[in-house]
Amino acid sequence: MAQLGLTPDEVCAADVNEAPLKGETPRRCALRLAQDKAGRIAESRPGAYVLAADTVVAAGRRILPKAETDDEVRGCLNLLSGRSHRVYTAVVLRGPGGRQAERLVETRVTFKRLAEDELTAYLASGEGLGKAGGYGIQGRAGGFVLNLQGSYPAVVGLPLYETLCLLRGLGYPAA
Repeated sequence: MAQLGLTPDEVCAADVNEAPLKGETPRRCALRLAQDKAGRIAESRPGAYVLAADTVVAAGRRILPKAETDDEVRGCLNLLSGRSHRVYTAVVLRGPGGRQAERLVETRVTFKRLAEDELTAYLASGEGLGKAGGYGIQGRAGGFVLNLQGSYPAVVGLPLYETLCLLRGLGYPAA
């Protein structure tokens, strides 16, 4: 938000179950989670602008977890090593009066083939913990990227162009 010249009045975590539903596509999962987060926060803040986002990393139709252990990070990176995957980031804006707008951004990311020493060093950094797909592109994992087609900020977690369009579209005074 700071990159857009905006400072939110507050930042709150929405208590939603982030587990994918049975048979849910990665695109649908990202959008549903962002909608759920926006709805949950908006319930207690009528009249406010509420912005929520969710990012899903997918290898084909397989949704990768938000890695919570080194084993999960390793599993994700082994799966992504030497191949392309997609990152879906959904942004939902709830405005005053219940108006809502949303965007889904798809980015294709290709990783180089990772050597064991690179995996070990990345695991030791701890950067992949708590991250969708077991990596954060804005850190050391940025060095794994051979190619990116789409929105880099969306892979980080908030597509800036689309967010600004949503804010302006619902009348938020964004420059």
